[in-house]
Amino acid sequence: MIGPVRQVHNWSNRPVWPSGFHKLPEDRPKPPKGFDWDLWLGRAAERPYHPLYTHTIFRSWYDFGTGAIGDMGCYSFDTLYRVLKLGAPATIEASATTYYDVIDQVPTYYDNSVSHPRAMTACFKFPQRALGFPELELYWYDGGIKPARPLELDEDGLNLPVEGTLFVGDNGKMLADFTGEDPRLLPLSKNKSYARPSASIPRSKGHMEDWIEACKGGPKPRAHFGFAATVTESLCLAVIAMRTGKKLVWDAEKMTTNVSEPIS
Repeated sequence: MIGPVRQVHNWSNRPVWPSGFHKLPEDRPKPPKGFDWDLWLGRAAERPYHPLYTHTIFRSWYDFGTGAIGDMGCYSFDTLYRVLKLGAPATIEASATTYYDVIDQVPTYYDNSVSHPRAMTACFKFPQRALGFPELELYWYDGGIKPARPLELDEDGLNLPVEGTLFVGDNGKMLADFTGEDPRLLPLSKNKSYARPSASIPRSKGHMEDWIEACKGGPKPRAHFGFAATVTESLCLAVIAMRTGKKLVWDAEKMTTNVSEPIS
């Protein structure tokens, strides 16, 4: 109905946890009784315990997590990679919020090398694929940032939801929930005359049930390692692009980029 898809905009309200730290915690509280801090650190570099590193907030630190895009992109990109037959991106660019404070009436910039930002955006460009799928631009937004509101929503008097996905095709646009649920044509009046096709793709019983069936010798789960690896690589590349401030050209076979400078 919307024709070949040229752009996808995917946005999340995450992080919904403290983020944007520009230095490591300096106080030294004791670990809770029974908490093995060394075991929790695993292979990460040794450091004193602090509760800001643990539980939900671990995602904020470069040493422990991949920020909002790593936390949530694995859900939404799973759908996008499947329905749009995506593989490795050709290029990746990203940008993020900056860090300033006012010291003695002077705005002072902080070079953040320890934690993920309060908000970031990324752009993945994919080459033309088989079955007539054209080149595609996939945009990610988090921290409350959203894409420009499509004009088609004027007819419905609506705003973009807190989280969502917008597909932009040659013949129209389609809005869906964050991971693809409840797709609807824009403006909404188009849905009245559109007859949806019958379900033809096998439905998941649930990711836990699919995994258990696969362990018992059943069919592969839909997000098996061979599929999920490419999605995960792309999300990690967005973090690298953000931290380097460079446009990355990705060679998936060699697992190399055009950027050789170390990450700060």
